[in-house]
Amino acid sequence: MSTRYPAVDLRRLLDLVLVAADMCTPVPLAGPVCSDSSDDKFFACAIGANANIIVSGDRHLLRASGFGGVSVLTPRAFVDQYLS
Repeated sequence: MSTRYPAVDLRRLLDLVLVAADMCTPVPLAGPVCSDSSDDKFFACAIGANANIIVSGDRHLLRASGFGGVSVLTPRAFVDQYLS
């Protein structure tokens, strides 16, 4: 359970991540992507893994949505589009 959100049980999600996760090699990026360059690693990993979605509420990532063909969705938008 999350201490910030006590009604949310993350164990099922973490179990899924442990079973279904794959390691990937991030690709080198030609230049900065996000206004917070520490977030660029998420695009490098997504592109390296051939992923087309990053799920995050981080505003720097959200502003860079679309880079390299990778969309950034908030958790709510992801749930609404893919899990509802």
